[in-house]
Amino acid sequence: MFNLPKLAATALVATAVMLTSANAQTVLRSSDTHPDGYPTVEAVKHFGELLSEKTDGRYSVEVFHSAQLGEEKDTIEQTQFGVIDMNRISIGAFGTQVPEATVTQLPYIFRSADHFHNVLDGPIGEEILAAFEKVDVVALAFYDGGARSFYNSEKPINTPADMAGMKMRVMQSDIFVDMVAAFGGNATPMPYGEVYSGIQTGVIDGAENNYPSYDTAGHAEVAKYYSLDEHLMVPEVLVISKIVWDGLTPEDQALFREAAKESVAKQRELWAAKEVESKAAVEALGAVINTVDKQPFIDAMKPVYDKYVTDPALQDLVARIQATEG
Repeated sequence: MFNLPKLAATALVATAVMLTSANAQTVLRSSDTHPDGYPTVEAVKHFGELLSEKTDGRYSVEVFHSAQLGEEKDTIEQTQFGVIDMNRISIGAFGTQVPEATVTQLPYIFRSADHFHNVLDGPIGEEILAAFEKVDVVALAFYDGGARSFYNSEKPINTPADMAGMKMRVMQSDIFVDMVAAFGGNATPMPYGEVYSGIQTGVIDGAENNYPSYDTAGHAEVAKYYSLDEHLMVPEVLVISKIVWDGLTPEDQALFREAAKESVAKQRELWAAKEVESKAAVEALGAVINTVDKQPFIDAMKPVYDKYVTDPALQDLVARIQATEG
């Protein structure tokens, strides 16, 4: 679980014997599916730097980007078992395991980036973070995942009717499958790393994601039509295995939370810049970007809300989110 670096070959045996946990360094392995340089990857690196400072070098973080440790579904399980120490994951990848977090996956639950931040930075956000402990991870902070829109290799999407029969990749989330079905499309759950070839070979017609993912994964090369329906603003979440967490002192747990919260500002700054950069990059590749009237898309989501928001507690949570300013 933890990786202790080897002492230098010249170190005296007596030094090794005297080395205590107070000055040894614990290197935490953290997973991310995105490439090096991506805002979430850089934010977790920044978290590691902050954590090292706050713990006087006792803890550091090594980020394994580009799905080196596996796709999100697999790394979630490994984190729950303590095989991977930490993970940056989209809440959508948890599916419906955490009901409180499921609410943040509802299409159009967030009206804008400001609304998204106001909800997640406040008591509702803390309530949702706390709910992750029931699935054997401790959620430390939310990162931005931007607004997700549909893109495909066939045509611009202007109305839900334009999606009829289209095969669209989604994360392995029941809500996302039902969302695409409500728009008239055929949802195809598929690992993120298989999307490029899926579109290229015609297994799927397109997918849905934010500008940076559309850009950095190269999807704009094979699916040039990007339609700004902005159906989802799914938070990214930084989690640590509960097995690892329970081995920390309360004082260190507080420092981990503090470093994670402080890393959020850096991630948002990087995210905002990356969105601008990625939009320009995909336009340079010839991407055709169109805006849409969102209301018909919003109206089509009533069956999704009716299916997933039946519990009175979740209905209350949805109402509180919608009542938050922003």
